[in-house]
Amino acid sequence: MSAPTDTASGRREPGELFGPRFELFADVLALGLATSVACLPLVTVPAALATACTLLRRRQWYGEPCTAGRYFAALRARRWRADLAAGSLLLALGVLFAADAALAAAGLPGAVPFALFLAAVGAVLAVIALRACAQEQEVGHWRAALRTAALCSVRDLPGSLLVLLALATAAVCAWVLPPLLFLVPGPLAVALTAVERRSGG
Repeated sequence: MSAPTDTASGRREPGELFGPRFELFADVLALGLATSVACLPLVTVPAALATACTLLRRRQWYGEPCTAGRYFAALRARRWRADLAAGSLLLALGVLFAADAALAAAGLPGAVPFALFLAAVGAVLAVIALRACAQEQEVGHWRAALRTAALCSVRDLPGSLLVLLALATAAVCAWVLPPLLFLVPGPLAVALTAVERRSGG
């Protein structure tokens, strides 16, 4: 099979009301809503985000639209035993970090340096986990995706910073306007996919 090529020209024909960028905007909104629904059980978060990144990559390579139907079809075809194991691990880490953050906020001795250390570790783990979601379908399974993401996070520090900024932007948008929580997974998946394309992933 020949190498994938970019299909979106980004140009609008004379008389055409909506161009490819507007179509991408619509796809990102649909993808954000579908991903939010798929994330509701919490243990499905890695699989949901990885599927969104895969569909965006295929849209860029082959021009396939990112409809909700295509999204849920791709989601059903996943290897759910490995996905649920990855989701359970992520959820357990989230609960552990929440408990540690509560202890740090309780005013115990050494709480400030511990909170700073916890924030740094959480940021590093979040970047690796997000970059793994953007690569999981390419490398074949989560263990390899995590190894690749860890290496990429170290070798491509600007890309890791971009991922962290994308996550922070999504969190701020959802905090300022809570209804946006159901849309931010779409732009977040776009950012993750773009970072991996930028770094040659």
